[in-house]
Amino acid sequence: MPSSHFQPVALEHASRLINHGPTVLITTRHGAVRNIMAAAWSMPVEFSPPRISVVIDKHTYTRELMQASGGFGLLIPGVAFADQTYAVGSVSGREGDKFTRYGIATLDGPVLGLPLVETGMAAWMECRWIPEKHTEDAYDTCFAEVVSAAADSRIFAGGHWHIHADNRDLHTLHHLGAGTFAVAGAPIRAQAR
Repeated sequence: MPSSHFQPVALEHASRLINHGPTVLITTRHGAVRNIMAAAWSMPVEFSPPRISVVIDKHTYTRELMQASGGFGLLIPGVAFADQTYAVGSVSGREGDKFTRYGIATLDGPVLGLPLVETGMAAWMECRWIPEKHTEDAYDTCFAEVVSAAADSRIFAGGHWHIHADNRDLHTLHHLGAGTFAVAGAPIRAQAR
């Protein structure tokens, strides 16, 4: 019998086995106050209308602002934005405006007026939060409907990702923990059998 390279994984680390989807940045604004944070867990949950879920700890400043305003921006940073991504995910917005602190320029979203970033991003979405009364106090998972979206056409066009050497700065980041990221690499095409 061949020996297996598989070893047990502690259950508190099990989520890390599927946690390396693209790292996203969450932006919020309520009145004159705005914030940005990094999040490792997000995913689509519906096609039409387009809905997503993202894990935002219920004790964060971002969650507070999102619940007060009813929306958030979801940005997909590229390799060129790795340092800022780690930085905004490492400090609380309660300590001051992270956009100003890290020199991040914003534009107002076309539907909800949320602070969005294009420089260094592969894409962004404006999302209207869907309150889930039975889960708000118990869970960190948030659901939202995407109400506007845009992508850098150098990496996403015609409804598909186009990852190649010429657009490396826009390749998506995938958080592996403790400030370490993997980067979307060379695509492969499966062959039908």
